[in-house]
Amino acid sequence: MIIKFLGTGTSQGVPVIACDCDVCRSVDFKDKRLRSAIHIETDGTSIVVDTGPDFRQQMLRERIKKLDAVLFTHAHKDHTAGMDDIRSFNFKQKKDMPIYGRKSVLEQVKSEFPYVFAEDKYPGVPQIDPIEIKNKPFHVNGVRVIPVEVMHHQLPVFGFRVGDFTYITDAKSIAPEEKEKIKGSKVIVLNALRKEWHISHLNLEEAIALAEELKAEKTYLTHISHLMGKHRLVNSELPDSVELAWDGLKIELS
Repeated sequence: MIIKFLGTGTSQGVPVIACDCDVCRSVDFKDKRLRSAIHIETDGTSIVVDTGPDFRQQMLRERIKKLDAVLFTHAHKDHTAGMDDIRSFNFKQKKDMPIYGRKSVLEQVKSEFPYVFAEDKYPGVPQIDPIEIKNKPFHVNGVRVIPVEVMHHQLPVFGFRVGDFTYITDAKSIAPEEKEKIKGSKVIVLNALRKEWHISHLNLEEAIALAEELKAEKTYLTHISHLMGKHRLVNSELPDSVELAWDGLKIELS
């Protein structure tokens, strides 16, 4: 299994265009973060989790030429706004794109992209196959995916476990029974917005504590705002088993 971090950032915090902080002025490429998303390639199947506003740029940068499915964690725009650009894969692969999400997410997608679902479609609109998922395992081309429900303040969000890899973003709390689904993963990805407390995201201290509880061989932190501080400095303060992810990071699991 190969996992690529398409983006590790967030829309939270001061917009970069209006900010003159050390992070936004940094020349370290690891401080340049697009909106959070990942690409998973396993058993010949290519899956993207979330299509934020930077989706097209991310796919071009990583030269991803085949896409079999999109999984959505939740319906916030920083995770769905780029869905229109799956049309390139429609043209290339000549088939509809399966998109997986809970009922409320698919309804939101229909609301945001009404032209995709119109009876009389304009030529060239994205062709999608919406597939509703619930909090139970499902398969994508034979690849088993286990949803992990977390809470983003009061909004339920799905993380996903594939094999020994678990990806969780936009979490503030996780119920004990959902943590059991994660345990045994070799690699876990958790959100860590910033060092200060936040109402709907884990902060750095909370993410480290959860990583220590779940006991993966390696935990990567994502959904990082510029308020976290510089990658190099923050990373130097973390436990050996915890690391800030960065855009373009690739990991392999046997």
